[in-house]
Amino acid sequence: MAAGRAPPLDAPSLDAPRGDASYLTAEPGLLSWFLTTDHKRIALLYAATLTVFFFIGGAAAVAIRWELFTPRADLLSADGYNRMFTLHGTVMVWFFLVPSIPTTFGNFLLPLMIGARDLAFPRLNLLSWYLYVGAGALLVFALVAGGVDTGWTFYTPFSTAYSNSYVMLAALAVVLVGFSSIATGVNFIATVHLLRAPGMDWFRLPLLVWAVYGTSLVMVLATPVLTAVLLLVVAERGFGLPVFDPARGGDPLLFQHLFWFYSHPAVYIMILPSFGVISEIVTCFSRRQVFGYTFMVYAILWICLVGFLVWGHHMFVSGQSLYVSLAFSFLSFVIAVPSAIKVFNWTFTLYRGQITFAAPMLYALGFIGLFTIGGLTGLFLASIPIDVHVTDTYYVVAHFHFIMVGGAVSAFYGGLHFWWPKVTGRMPPDAWARFAAILMFFGFSFTFFPMFIMGFLGMPRRYQIYPQEFQVWHVLSSAGAVLLAAAYLLPMGYLAWSLIWGRRAPEDPWDATGLEWRTASPPPRDNFRSPPVVDTGPYAYHDDVEGPRHDVRAPHRNQGRET
Repeated sequence: MAAGRAPPLDAPSLDAPRGDASYLTAEPGLLSWFLTTDHKRIALLYAATLTVFFFIGGAAAVAIRWELFTPRADLLSADGYNRMFTLHGTVMVWFFLVPSIPTTFGNFLLPLMIGARDLAFPRLNLLSWYLYVGAGALLVFALVAGGVDTGWTFYTPFSTAYSNSYVMLAALAVVLVGFSSIATGVNFIATVHLLRAPGMDWFRLPLLVWAVYGTSLVMVLATPVLTAVLLLVVAERGFGLPVFDPARGGDPLLFQHLFWFYSHPAVYIMILPSFGVISEIVTCFSRRQVFGYTFMVYAILWICLVGFLVWGHHMFVSGQSLYVSLAFSFLSFVIAVPSAIKVFNWTFTLYRGQITFAAPMLYALGFIGLFTIGGLTGLFLASIPIDVHVTDTYYVVAHFHFIMVGGAVSAFYGGLHFWWPKVTGRMPPDAWARFAAILMFFGFSFTFFPMFIMGFLGMPRRYQIYPQEFQVWHVLSSAGAVLLAAAYLLPMGYLAWSLIWGRRAPEDPWDATGLEWRTASPPPRDNFRSPPVVDTGPYAYHDDVEGPRHDVRAPHRNQGRET
């Protein structure tokens, strides 16, 4: 398919002086940040607010682990414990994990990677951030006013009839952040279709662009279902509309079907962008083009399609038909195939590669290990007899966190270190960064692997008081959580340090091949002086004997390197 052509650009040239017209200094003044339409600045606004919510959700996790250190209720009441794990889940799922990579890396890198100077709808991009902030403010108000005790899933009829907490405000906050996701998804889809550089056809797109594109399709198609079902919760709770109340002819299982029809594709909203980030890192630090690029692309699209067909595996114990459950079980095994393709292709990309164990690569290797464990344990949940045994136990908690936290957060930190020089123009301290990557892998493993054992032994989730024989596993998890917290906090310290004292970054410190590395670090306001013209496919490195280097025409290459 022929690439769409962007309109002519007149941004500063790469041949201009190094600091000239950097996006960080092109518009002076604090107010300019809150009125900006520059995709790079909006990405940083998202990053700042995401960090705030990450700390809020993390503080709730600390309280949970502290409470579970002993079998008795030492810190929180039963009602307080319910509100605490609801706070943790709601904040981390909808205000960190779902938007984390699309709104930060997607916003910053997508136009750079396809040779555009901005997203298709810059004002809509800024509006999506304001919707996100407004939703977050509404949720924080609900938490300060008294919290929510339904769990992050808002299951009916508890959320509509019995809960005495601020369910409506929290549900409306999630609805509002859903509109932010839809706006972002529409913007990304239009950008990929309309603003690709000349010569960049569909199968010359970097895999991160494919991953963000596929994620955007899922966000646009699935999020309205979540919006509708949460508005129905608000309608029943606030106005007495009998939708889910069985006493008045409603069906509480209808909520579960609608909720999981969104929420299982939402798993791929969280993890698909991670696949893209890891693909960029693995190919760069192994100095080889991605093995099976075309299969990787079709695997992304396969996940986007089949992800809508497996929601029923969350409902094996809900009383649905056994034949329906068998169909969902089969489809759940089917959707594991494209994920396995990615792991195998990353492995073959590493095979015989010139591997460099820089910090981004360590995060990527940690992701592959943790995601593989999470994926394999998910196959047990796709098996109906095993799922019946471990439903609502800590096994489910462990599996979910291995995928979402071990996977998505590891990829987020890996991408942060990989593109930090491009974003800031400064290099992170490599020794500290590698230490943090290793610490995160072991801290995460010590935190969540004991939960698999607890789950098989029958320890139910969401209980603050538990039998004495489970204490040793909870102590191990809490001790691992200390290491994990240190691994999360450490990069924030040394990355902030690098902004002032870090070594100046050359335009392409990793010798990578993407278009984002063919411009200054940090980039100018409009990214490129004129649209780069793409001559070859992505990921062909000098050290790779299989093909020529991905390149753009010479006038758009920066010939100088600052040391």
